[in-house]
Amino acid sequence: MAQETELLETTVIADVQDNSTYNDPTQTTYSEDSIKVLEGLEAVRKRPAMYIGDVGERGLHHLINEVVDNSIDEALAGYAKNITITLHTDGSCSVQDDGRGIPVGPHPVKKISTLEVVMCTLHAGGKFDKNTYKVSGGLHGVGVSCVNALSSHLIAEVRWAGKLYQQEYAIGAPTTSVTEMGEAKSTGTTVRFTPDATIFKTVEFRADRVATRLRELAFLNPEIIIRLKDERDGFAEAYNYPGGLQDFVNYIDDGKIAFTKPARIAGTGKGDDGVETYVDICFQYNNSYHETMLSYVNNINTVEGGTHVSGFRSALTRTLNAYATKANLVKGDKLQLTGEDFREGLTAVISMKIAEPQFEGQTKTKLGNGETEGIVRSIVNDQLAVYLDSNPTQAKRMIDKAILAAEARIAARKSRELVRRKSALESSSLPGKLADCSIRTPEDCEIYIVEGDSAGGSAKQGRDRRFQAILPLRGKVLNVQKARLAKILENEEIRCIFAALGVGFGEDFDQTKLRYGKVIIMADADVDGSHIRTLILTLLFNYMQPLIEGGKIYIAQPPLYKLKKGKKEYYAYNDTERDEVIARIRKESGANLEIATGEEIAASGGNTSGILISRFKGLGEMNPIQLWETTMNPDTRTLLQVSIESAAAASKVFETLMGDQVEPRREFIERNAQYVRNLDV
Repeated sequence: MAQETELLETTVIADVQDNSTYNDPTQTTYSEDSIKVLEGLEAVRKRPAMYIGDVGERGLHHLINEVVDNSIDEALAGYAKNITITLHTDGSCSVQDDGRGIPVGPHPVKKISTLEVVMCTLHAGGKFDKNTYKVSGGLHGVGVSCVNALSSHLIAEVRWAGKLYQQEYAIGAPTTSVTEMGEAKSTGTTVRFTPDATIFKTVEFRADRVATRLRELAFLNPEIIIRLKDERDGFAEAYNYPGGLQDFVNYIDDGKIAFTKPARIAGTGKGDDGVETYVDICFQYNNSYHETMLSYVNNINTVEGGTHVSGFRSALTRTLNAYATKANLVKGDKLQLTGEDFREGLTAVISMKIAEPQFEGQTKTKLGNGETEGIVRSIVNDQLAVYLDSNPTQAKRMIDKAILAAEARIAARKSRELVRRKSALESSSLPGKLADCSIRTPEDCEIYIVEGDSAGGSAKQGRDRRFQAILPLRGKVLNVQKARLAKILENEEIRCIFAALGVGFGEDFDQTKLRYGKVIIMADADVDGSHIRTLILTLLFNYMQPLIEGGKIYIAQPPLYKLKKGKKEYYAYNDTERDEVIARIRKESGANLEIATGEEIAASGGNTSGILISRFKGLGEMNPIQLWETTMNPDTRTLLQVSIESAAAASKVFETLMGDQVEPRREFIERNAQYVRNLDV
């Protein structure tokens, strides 16, 4: 099976202990001279993560997004139709559009070229003027200037007023003046930048990652044609979806069996300030047991939802319930359909265009505009009622799906109550197999969910009992992608996970009750271990997704090899590290040592004059000390933090890998087999 890290974005986290102690500021050299003012774009280079998230692969690709977003804003304003992103062989990336371009004349305040102001000044752009961009995703004017600051070289070309202009920069500072290069028959902007290798951990762009965001933008903006070219291998693809959100819903549900046809709702409403808000929604029902809700505001993925999502959900429940009652589709008085029932198997995409969006927090993940909820609710109530009356067959299928969900909900509630009663009768609601830690402050604690009793035993002996808890699992966790909640609650291992974490699930989910600051999945470094990690991630994604969004979920990285020369032992986590360790040992010893496996050493009567390489078949083969040193010690271990880069892509991959359809899964594995480093057969 392909690596589970293709499902969700992962970031390498190296644990660092805080050994700081209190110092009296009056007894140090801290003075007025210690206060530094960072000029120009120096602040971006000093603290890049504040502006682009991190300096890993995610932050690298965020540079492309920042430039592309400017082109998208031109398209939203009605001035651009074509955007081309090219990954060049020299490691640079260019973004070209056919928008209006950037003014090049002297800026009235700065008295230098406006192009230079835009490229070299934070919070400079047209996003602060309501007349320039009525709707915009980039709100702070820091996008392209941040890209410039974090690039070793950048070239900006502008086609403006019949002329072609160009200016070059290095790490955010101009190296040339704005130069007229000749005539231009069209307007637009081309930005070509080379990421600074001294800033980023990697400067190699991944075309598949770039494509994910471009495809999403093309779904949300059906009038735009976005092209991606990769000169490194000749890859080229165009993204244009005239069907817009309907095409998006069909793409997400590819591999599922649709119960209904996509229903489209679109309209405009005005808030108290009289500014129009555009609402575009498409949804359908499928044979799954989970809701897939994707929401966007000005092309920004609001992963935490907000007022637009709550408005849609309340209107959907109210309108479908009213129709079911009017059409007499629900038999008997005891069965009451709830919002939860109407959301089972629902795939919906909400796209809002708002002039002045108000986001909660700097991450722009939750919409807070109060008037938006009423606008969405009103539009959905009116248009959905008309749709149901005009499409009685589709309406009946929606209600029938909700009735099945309600019956399953009642069965699941009985199972949940049984679990609660059983917990209440026990002396402790925590699972007996859990080896808990002694510290009781969640932020200082972590839990390892460990594959297998044998590995769990080693982990329990090797851990630091003060802050590390161990929950061993026996066998593989149930695939929740293909099971209703009632069946899920019958699974002993899943019940143990729910109980140990303490956050509950569904309507009872409460992240504030999480008992540990880190939830670490620890499984073997082989295909079976990969499968188990995927099953656990599927559970977390479907029932405890806020834990992923909150950065609470991690994947442990156990070593694959142990190398020994004399009394010295070394560990390697992949084939590349193994070869590096071998080279280092040879260099230190000054000899061309022979390399032997454990079997070869045994056959030769125990000759250990060379380098002995042992491959770990599983965590259970490590003794407690080895497991602590390599995988559990915060000073030496490496963890992968799990996050969701694209909710649409994550949902689709989970369905591909864990759903009912075999053919999409086979194609995915064949396409991603090249990324599997270690394969046991």
